[in-house]
Amino acid sequence: MHIAPYDNQNKPIVDVEDATVPLNYFNIVKLKKGEAFEYAVPGYETCIVPATGTVDVDVEGFKADGLGGRGVDVWDGEPEGVYVPTAAKAEMVCVSDEAEVFVAGARHDKVLEAFAVRNDELDLVQYGSDDTKTHRKIKHILGTKYHDKVGRLLVSELFTVGQGGWSGFPSHKHDTDRSEAGEVIETRHDETYNFRFRPKHGSGVQMLQRAEGQAGDAYHIVDGSTICLDNGYHPCAVLPGYEMYYFTILGGLSQRSLVQYFQPTHAYQIETIPGIKDMIAKFK
Repeated sequence: MHIAPYDNQNKPIVDVEDATVPLNYFNIVKLKKGEAFEYAVPGYETCIVPATGTVDVDVEGFKADGLGGRGVDVWDGEPEGVYVPTAAKAEMVCVSDEAEVFVAGARHDKVLEAFAVRNDELDLVQYGSDDTKTHRKIKHILGTKYHDKVGRLLVSELFTVGQGGWSGFPSHKHDTDRSEAGEVIETRHDETYNFRFRPKHGSGVQMLQRAEGQAGDAYHIVDGSTICLDNGYHPCAVLPGYEMYYFTILGGLSQRSLVQYFQPTHAYQIETIPGIKDMIAKFK
């Protein structure tokens, strides 16, 4: 499902028990200096990530002041985040002139402890190549480093490197919990993206193929587009001459570790893309 950019007025874009991605939650909060926003999401653990600007965060007494610090866009500095336990009350106060803040969530019942992820504590991966048109950087905010501190939520930022290229290739899916001969070969993880482009008038395409050998759908994505992925193979691409970013939320049904199932037609190309196996491992 494609959700075109709109003024959500600080209300969830993907709310709890969403019809397409019930395991995900997503909100964008926009604040001016001195303004505050408070929330709690029963049944969902969340993560606060400033896209731009700086906020002070208080999660029931756990404080993370000066979170964020990026300037005009998501390319202007590194991300930071605060993990908010299931149903906990969180407050953010804008301390810069303006702030745009992502709130990512995944369904989870167990209550854990709040913590902050600063820009020197990220899990970083760079893979692909200009020759294969797959060159990109991934900045895991809630990645493998925090596996024992988070329930089902994975949160990352993905950047195309250079101008033009593909992400999510070789085509893969993660819509079913299944095993073969005692080995997990795929996990059910709902996924939500929010896209940004540099320059802002850039755009791209999100493909979605429900099954091998069948024609699929394609969505024209622009700056601020939100994509909700429930099932199917889902590569995406950016127009030549532009850079693409997307904020990624993954929520698992039965486990946090993501096991992607690569489309049989294209799976052999894993061997042609430098560093992709490191990328796969970092989602676990």
